Amino acid sequence: MDKYIWLIPILPLAGFLINGLGRNIFSKGVIGTIGNLMVLISFGLSVGAFLQIKSTGTPIEVSLFDWFSVASFKVQFAFLIDQLSSLMLLIITGVGFLIHLYSVGYMHHDKGFGKFFSYLNLFVFFMLLLVMGSNYLVMFIGWEGVGLCSYLLIGFWYTNPDYADAAKKAFVMNRIGDLGFIIGLFLIIGYFGSLTFSDIFPKVPGMKGGEVPFTLITILLFVGAVGKSAQLPLFTWLPDAMAGPTPVSALIHAATMVTAGVYMVARSNILFTMSPITMEIIAIIGLATAVFAALIALSQTDIKKVLAYSTVSQLGYMFLGLGVGAYTGAFFHVLTHAFFKALLFLGAGSVIHAMSDEQDMRKMGGLKGKLPVTFATMLIGTLAISGIPPFAGFFSKDEILAHAFAHSTTMYVIGVITAMFTSFYMFRMLYLTFYGKFRGTTEQEHHLHESPPSMTVPLVALAILSIIGGFIGIPEVLGGHHWLEHFLAPVFAASNTLLPEAHLASSTEMTLMIASVSGAVIALIYAYIKYVRKSHVPVADGEERPGLISLSYHKFYIDEIYDWLIRKPLDALSVFFYKVVDLLVIDGLVNGLGKLSVKTSKGLRLLQTGNVGFYIFMMVAGIIAILIFSLVKI
Repeated sequence: MDKYIWLIPILPLAGFLINGLGRNIFSKGVIGTIGNLMVLISFGLSVGAFLQIKSTGTPIEVSLFDWFSVASFKVQFAFLIDQLSSLMLLIITGVGFLIHLYSVGYMHHDKGFGKFFSYLNLFVFFMLLLVMGSNYLVMFIGWEGVGLCSYLLIGFWYTNPDYADAAKKAFVMNRIGDLGFIIGLFLIIGYFGSLTFSDIFPKVPGMKGGEVPFTLITILLFVGAVGKSAQLPLFTWLPDAMAGPTPVSALIHAATMVTAGVYMVARSNILFTMSPITMEIIAIIGLATAVFAALIALSQTDIKKVLAYSTVSQLGYMFLGLGVGAYTGAFFHVLTHAFFKALLFLGAGSVIHAMSDEQDMRKMGGLKGKLPVTFATMLIGTLAISGIPPFAGFFSKDEILAHAFAHSTTMYVIGVITAMFTSFYMFRMLYLTFYGKFRGTTEQEHHLHESPPSMTVPLVALAILSIIGGFIGIPEVLGGHHWLEHFLAPVFAASNTLLPEAHLASSTEMTLMIASVSGAVIALIYAYIKYVRKSHVPVADGEERPGLISLSYHKFYIDEIYDWLIRKPLDALSVFFYKVVDLLVIDGLVNGLGKLSVKTSKGLRLLQTGNVGFYIFMMVAGIIAILIFSLVKI
């Protein structure tokens, strides 16, 4: 298997080149087949790599070539596939293939069909580089590459100025985080003399904080994760990223790219374990992000915006898990979230497709009978994200909350309240979309229809994964053996020996489960009473909302605050530099020298009269001046 590993990322790259160059030549059928086939073959190879890791337990390391060396510092372009990266490969290529297949139907009428598939393939290539790299530099190439693809795909419909602005916003905010990441890498080079995981991680447990500033390094790495995974304060780009086509939202902004920060922290777990201060910061920021995004999601009326803020909130849960030392639990939630959130985004795309591109839930309703497959699959996804057993989200969310309880009761209580918010706003979305009477136009009602098989088959597949995906992590208290924890044990072994045990009594663990599930059930029942029994519909734009609901609907005016604190001062500074420094100082100096030369030349030109007598007079005057100068000097 080892000799074929390099094909896993190369095949999607080949798909990008073929479809990119042939986008105006090939038919849509050929383009769709190439785009899907390349990712499908990569999935097959990823399954082979996973099975090899599962049977042998030995990581696969493949060095393609020596990249460069400076004195003793050497970097190889090499891949590492271990327990952690093998599971990420399955998510990227498996869920990625389903989203590619869905895109064939969703984007069929779009003029940029070929360009879209080439961008999707390019994204998969960079995401695979990110998780397969055996050193931080290869990871960083993938890290920057997925940021580029995110920019291209968010602004895919770039003729709309708002969409183009959303793409630029995502690109700029990611660069802020990436600056912290790259400074952290320079510090790693300075203290370890290498960027290769196998050179760094084994040395760390024997080191002390005085030898290496672990807190500074890990905080800088976490800044990179904050940008990429949309945590406070760099989260506002992700909701705006919903400007891209829905398959982009599912692939990049739900299942893969936004979890890159979680993967990076999990990969670097021993570095973070050595800095309890950073761990606490991660837990606090993760929890704050989870709560804040959930509060905003409670009142949104755009179906994709609800899911976007839900994604930000669930990413906050993952970072809460990382911060309290639940590395396995956080990565478990990455897996389950990939299933149910991709399902929910694709389900939302199916609704938007049926509603002739309408995304406002206030204009939907009564779609349950018209879109039965979409409704059934989205119901499963909603149950999964709400943490209702036995769906996938229950197991991963419960594990994070259990570790949070062992770390801090306050964090656990806030986590449970956030889980209640999650259940409420997700079922609110489901009820407003599928229950009650249809609130759209007559023309929309006539065109309502279930999506084609190319769109519903991926929905069904993801729904099945959302049902069974949690079974890989059934805790012992429920009679399971937590296969995922045992499988990932080698990756987190060093950290687990340093972290305090988060062991809870069986009765305590069951009580915590019952509490979180009860909260979710109460929230969904309340949502049912409000939006189905009482047929409540959120007020139209322009109408008055109660204070807290208005704050939530307007996203607590965070964008406006950033505008006032950051953008406007920078704009004013730019105007000052343009009008004063650029025009008056720099241009004034350059233009002034030019004007001085011209005027001096014009003055000297007047001396050239062509009169011989004048020239003789000037010569005599010059001689006299020289004689006077010489006498004065003596």
